Amino acid sequence: MTDIDESLAKTSEQERKRSERIADRSAASGSSRQADADTSTVQGVHPDAVAAVMRADHGDPFSVLGPHQIGPGLWEVRVILPEAKSATLLTAGNRIPFERRHQDGFYVARVQSEGRPLYELAVEGWDGTERTRHDPYSFGSSLHQQDIDNLREIGSDVTYRVLGAQAMVIDGIAGFRFAVWAPNARRVSIVGDFNEWDGRRHPMRLWQTGGIWELFVPGLGAGAHYKFEIRGPDGALLPLKADPVAFAAQKPPETASVLQGTNAPVWNDAKWMATRGEKDPRHTAISIYEVHLGSWARVAEEGNRYLTYKELGERLIPYVKEMGFTHIEMLPITEYPFDGSWGYQPVSLFAPTSRFGTPDDFAAFVDKAHEAGIGVMLDWVPGHFPLDAHGLGQFDGTHLYEHADPRQGFHQDWGTYIYNFGRTEVSSFLAANARFWLEHYHLDGLRVDAVASMLYLDYSRRQGEWIPNQYGGNENLDAINFLRKTNEATYSHASGTMTIAEESTSWPGVSHPTYTGGLGFGFKWNMGWMHDTLEFMSKQTIHRRYHHHDLTFGLLYAFSENFILPLSHDEVVHGKGSLLDKMPGDRWQKFANLRAYFGYMWGHPGKKLLFMGGEFGQQREWNHNQSLDWHLLDDHLHRGMKDLVRDLNNLYASTPALYVKDCEAAGFQWLVADDQDNSVIAWARKGMNPGDVAIVVSNFTPIPREGYRIGVPEAGFYREAINSDSERYGGANIGNMGGVQAEPVESHGQPHSVVLTAPPLGTMIFVRES
Repeated sequence: MTDIDESLAKTSEQERKRSERIADRSAASGSSRQADADTSTVQGVHPDAVAAVMRADHGDPFSVLGPHQIGPGLWEVRVILPEAKSATLLTAGNRIPFERRHQDGFYVARVQSEGRPLYELAVEGWDGTERTRHDPYSFGSSLHQQDIDNLREIGSDVTYRVLGAQAMVIDGIAGFRFAVWAPNARRVSIVGDFNEWDGRRHPMRLWQTGGIWELFVPGLGAGAHYKFEIRGPDGALLPLKADPVAFAAQKPPETASVLQGTNAPVWNDAKWMATRGEKDPRHTAISIYEVHLGSWARVAEEGNRYLTYKELGERLIPYVKEMGFTHIEMLPITEYPFDGSWGYQPVSLFAPTSRFGTPDDFAAFVDKAHEAGIGVMLDWVPGHFPLDAHGLGQFDGTHLYEHADPRQGFHQDWGTYIYNFGRTEVSSFLAANARFWLEHYHLDGLRVDAVASMLYLDYSRRQGEWIPNQYGGNENLDAINFLRKTNEATYSHASGTMTIAEESTSWPGVSHPTYTGGLGFGFKWNMGWMHDTLEFMSKQTIHRRYHHHDLTFGLLYAFSENFILPLSHDEVVHGKGSLLDKMPGDRWQKFANLRAYFGYMWGHPGKKLLFMGGEFGQQREWNHNQSLDWHLLDDHLHRGMKDLVRDLNNLYASTPALYVKDCEAAGFQWLVADDQDNSVIAWARKGMNPGDVAIVVSNFTPIPREGYRIGVPEAGFYREAINSDSERYGGANIGNMGGVQAEPVESHGQPHSVVLTAPPLGTMIFVRES
């Protein structure tokens, strides 16, 4: 049985038991007309209203339950206690017995009071034990109209400050205030392990102006499980729904939301947070290690279990630091039900997955990364969501979060719902989620998944399967507005963070400011560069002369956006094989090709991203259910690959010419672009100062090129800082004895030149020394 099958089975069993309870409830209601008739003695409330409350079918429970003044100085307190054998009202030192008015547990007590009475309930269970509690219906609303109004403001943080289960103290009483957006619901109740998942026990009040249902439940503690029981506009009960703004969730395949307590992590990264915005990321070295936390490493001797957030902090972060990466980018860790989705089909967008520990454990992981000087990014999925019954689909019995028309609301490729970005509350919900991860969990960036699928109404659709916008075009104007406002909000409120678009088309201005008409992202993945260069590297070396343009074409648009060069998880799954497996030739040549490719990538304009395992030449395709093959590091070729990536990162970070103008044409100059017959390519990278120069030379054939003259822009000695053919990396050790001296000989349009040896299937990076 797969994870999703097990999840569905557990959900089905839970729903079956719930259906039995509902059927029993309906039968009891239908067979007790006399009991319903007894409610006529409840002064000030109609018998039908009591019957509706007992059927969990009343849209305004506060009009029936709690304290109600029925005469001068006379109050009637009404409660639902299906679990009670008897109950007593405790007020002002008095004990007033409740009278049972409905056999299913509707109780009434009368008390004299000059004002709204303060009271507690003493409830005797069928086991004879008496417990004291506060009545949720004795508390007024703690919401404010301004908060309700601001839920429609895209970029506001009100969603996660107001909705969900918020721990709070009201009138000196601790508990949780629940609030959920379900404007079309006929009735919403909180159900959980604290009320036997009984929808009669905690029905919520509705704020008509915003469609928000709310209830404060006193006495609840962190760790309790809960969902919402919703009766749709047609009166039908929906599958129990997880809280859209839950801050914690059960470990799959269980699907309940979890009360998170104070929801205030302990932080020790004040210096990091205060200084991370001091530099323009376009002018800094950014080298990202993309990680799937569930398969970076496993504990094989303990049933192949995951590492915890704590263990990842102890092992992953020091590894990333030692390897010289500047950032960790996590595949989605917002709670998701199915392991096989890798997190790209999330249900609880505000909850770190419980697979690896608690939300506080996750915060401690981020804190530890910052302590080590490592930034942490999240792969964020605002474009679509899964069909799981406990999720957002048909949330209140209507297409609330998704478009009703499948031509707009259903993603054919992934079998998922598409958010209705034109509904302000939905866009506000998603934009607030972006802020939440950056502000609440101190994350340093968001890589936004599948942006192209959001921008185009006809994405992966044939004619007749999509609806044009109001101007007849295929642009999703609502999604564009959402992305722009979200980027504006994140950059305004989370200093020093960045947003990164996975956008695979030529949409203009993805990483340009919104005030110039751009989408406002900080960076964009260069999918064209990735596709072209991997296509080139996969060719047999004898054929590469016919595909030389695949190496050079990307420089025609390299500075049109702020690019990141991605070798991501998408390139090592679904039968594509590993990076090493894509390389042609025998075993030695495969490694040499990949080393040369990494050198070419680190010398190329653009920030860097590498998926885990690539750094040591993982041989098999990535499998999310297994650890990386760390035993491969016992082999000198794999160990050499790892050493090369570490040295490339360290050189990149210490050489401004290699990063400071990553996003500017002035930082790049072709030296050799047209030697397709020899598959040799060379260019200069330039820093802010005229003398800051690095030279990158790649030879993508297995033939050494001796006496190869290349023009250089400046005189001086060019130190051979990286040679991917070094024997310490597993190469043949063909090189230039530590560097070359520039000669006053013009070549390639440059006033100076160097004569060097280009090793076979090798990349060299030379750094000019004055």
